[in-house]
Amino acid sequence: MSDRQPGFETLAIHAGAAPDATTGARATPIYQTTSFVFDDVDHAASLFGLQAFGNIYSRITNPTNAVLEERIAALEGGSAAVAVASGHAAEFLTMHALMQPGDQFVAANKLYGGSINQFNHSYKNFGWEVAWADTDDPASFEAAITPRTKAIFCESIANPGGVITDIAALSVIAKRHNIPLIVDNTMATPYLIRPFEHGADIVVHSATKFLGGHGNSIGGLIVDGGSFNWAGDARYPMLSQPRPEYSGMVLSETFGNFGFAIAVRVLGLRDLGPALSPFNAFLILNGIETLPLRMQRHSDNALTVATFLAQHPAVSWVSYPGLPSDRYHQLAERYTPKGAGAVFTFGLKGGYDAGVRLVSSLQLFSHLANIGDTRSLVIHPASTTHRQLTDAQKSAAGAGPEVVRLSIGLEDPADLIEDLDAALRG
Repeated sequence: MSDRQPGFETLAIHAGAAPDATTGARATPIYQTTSFVFDDVDHAASLFGLQAFGNIYSRITNPTNAVLEERIAALEGGSAAVAVASGHAAEFLTMHALMQPGDQFVAANKLYGGSINQFNHSYKNFGWEVAWADTDDPASFEAAITPRTKAIFCESIANPGGVITDIAALSVIAKRHNIPLIVDNTMATPYLIRPFEHGADIVVHSATKFLGGHGNSIGGLIVDGGSFNWAGDARYPMLSQPRPEYSGMVLSETFGNFGFAIAVRVLGLRDLGPALSPFNAFLILNGIETLPLRMQRHSDNALTVATFLAQHPAVSWVSYPGLPSDRYHQLAERYTPKGAGAVFTFGLKGGYDAGVRLVSSLQLFSHLANIGDTRSLVIHPASTTHRQLTDAQKSAAGAGPEVVRLSIGLEDPADLIEDLDAALRG
C-alpha cells in the first residue's frame, strides 16, 4: 500500500492484526494462556527489566489483548493503549498513575453515575479528592484548580443526558495549568469524536459498550495521546522519577511519548491486577470491526426516535444534541458531524412514577443497566444507576426523577417508535 493513512473503516478491521504466523489463521486467535516460555535466562531478564518488549504473564501482556490495544490506539490516534478488565478499571489505573495521597482532580458534573460514585467515595480510600465543575461552564473547571490538582476529567458525550462537552475549551484550561485532560470517550467512540484532535491527553473507554457493541463482554481501555510532557515534572513521580522496581529507570525518559501507557501497565496493571480476559478481548475486537456501520445506524435511529418523542404529548422534553432545537446542537455540529450517538434522555410529564411504569411496559426495549448494545435498551436512572446519589446530584447529572434514558439499537426505528408509543399511552 501507499504511505496514505488508511481510512477509519479499514483500521477498524485491520489495525494491529495479521494472519497468525504459525497457523495462518486470519482471525486473531484467543491466546488463552497464563504465561509464556522464555527463550533463555537473558531473554527473561530483559523482559522483566523492561529492556525488551514481549510476553511474560497474561495479567501484564497477552497477544490477543495486544491487537486490541494497537487497534484502539490507531482508531483514536494515540501513541499506545492498555486493555484492562472494565471501564472502571481504566479510570482507576489512569488515576493511579497520576495521583498521590492528598492530590485532587477536577471532574465534570455530568458523568455516568458509577463514575460519580467511584470518584466521591471509593477514591477517598486512596486519599484522592474530586472537585466538581459544571460541564456547561468551562470557567468553573479553572476556578476549581488548586496546586494539588493533577488532572481534568470529562466525558466527550455525557451519560445519561447525551451532553456534548466542549473538549477544546477544557484543553485550553488544562494546558494553561500544565495538567493532563482525560476524556472518557465511551459514548462517542472514535467514530464520532477523536478527543486527541481537540486537545485531550488521555482517553479512556468502557469497551463493554459501543466498542464491543453486542452486550456480551466487559472490558476497558486506556489510550495514551503521547502529548503530555511528563519528563522532569515532580508532580507525577511515577512517570518522572526513578523507579526502584526497575533499577532506577525513569519511564518518561526511557519510553518518551508512550511513557504514560507503560506506567499504567507496569506500575498499575502489573501490581493491582484488573486484567482483561483474552476471550473478552477477542469479542471486543470482533465488535470493533463493525463499529463504523453500527455507530452510524445507532445515531440515525436515535435521531428518528428522539424526533418522535419530542412531539409526544406524554413527554415534556428530550435531551438529544442531534435535534436542531437542543441546547447542545451547535456543539454537536462541531464535534459530532456524523451523528450525536445512540444515547439520550427524555422527561415524562408524570414524573418518577411514570418513568417506572414506562420501563415496565415496553416490549421491544430491554430494561437493563447497559448502553451500546445492538438491541435497544431503557432504564430509569433515578431508581437504578443513579439511585445512590442525592436528589441534587441526580439533577446535576441529568438523572432527575422524571428522566428516562434510552440506548437506541439497530432495529427498524418504526418498530421502536411503535413500542414507545404503546407504552406511553398505556
